[in-house]
Amino acid sequence: MGDSNQTSPGRFFLLGLSNVLYLQVICFIMFLIMYITALSGNILLILVVKMNSKLQTPMYFFLTNLSLIDISFSSNIVPIVLINTVSEDRSISLLGCAVQMYIHMWCGGTECILLAIMAYDRFVAICRPLHYQTIMSKTICACLASISWTVGLGNSLIHTMLTFQLPFCKFHVNHFFCEMPPFFQLSCKDTHTNETVMHVAGQIIIMCGFFLTIVSYVPIIFTIFKIRSSQGRQKAFSTCTSHLTVVSVYYGTIMFMYLKPRSTYSPEIGKIVSILYTVVTPMLNPIIYSMRNKDVKDTIKIKLFRQSNQGKIPSANT
Repeated sequence: MGDSNQTSPGRFFLLGLSNVLYLQVICFIMFLIMYITALSGNILLILVVKMNSKLQTPMYFFLTNLSLIDISFSSNIVPIVLINTVSEDRSISLLGCAVQMYIHMWCGGTECILLAIMAYDRFVAICRPLHYQTIMSKTICACLASISWTVGLGNSLIHTMLTFQLPFCKFHVNHFFCEMPPFFQLSCKDTHTNETVMHVAGQIIIMCGFFLTIVSYVPIIFTIFKIRSSQGRQKAFSTCTSHLTVVSVYYGTIMFMYLKPRSTYSPEIGKIVSILYTVVTPMLNPIIYSMRNKDVKDTIKIKLFRQSNQGKIPSANT
């Protein structure tokens, strides 16, 4: 009876990260900590931006969008991973798998474009400060954010539809969530068309986003060299290095997953790479991009902690 369930065409079976018990425990704890950190960090950033009028700038408008993406990214994948780690039944319905892939691709494509937009925003702020308010007006920022979400949505819709039109002969997915490259290995049909579409879309969205980010940062770095204060120059370099590190990890892992030919794809390496951009990057983004900012830290200390402490002070009438 169990074997018949394992071959049901209506469900897929996620093999997860490991079948070794102690590794499952380690993975569960690790994923739970990273998920709580990512969720709390990104929610905190959104609240802080809303509470402090000084932070309602184009940069923090885009960071709020990035936080929404990261919350969706992690929440789409990590809870299912946690459940599957402690559950004997690791099956997922065809519809559930399609929805997970759709949200994952939507968030991934949107983040690629948004990171490039954020780099451009920093370029304008540092290299064209006198024209910043005009170039990065509220209307333009809203349009740029809408474009990133719309392109990500359209890209995701195309890939998800093409993937789930394939006939599948296998239903055991050697991965911890529904992602395209492992799914191509389950198909009875040649997936050359799907892989071509994936590579073309990846080159347009991922490579263009990465290229625009680098192009934006080159003049930023040259401008930083002109800063006379060594302390100011060091601080600016520290910020740029942090940003570029996160961007490089994200783009690098996405390129590895979606631009490599199928013949060189390794399921085990693919799992590790997927962890980096689905769990680690959403956890690091709010810390790297904003938690080191003085205005953010002051808002957390003054408004959030002061309000929570005031709530604990007993009334004089009690």
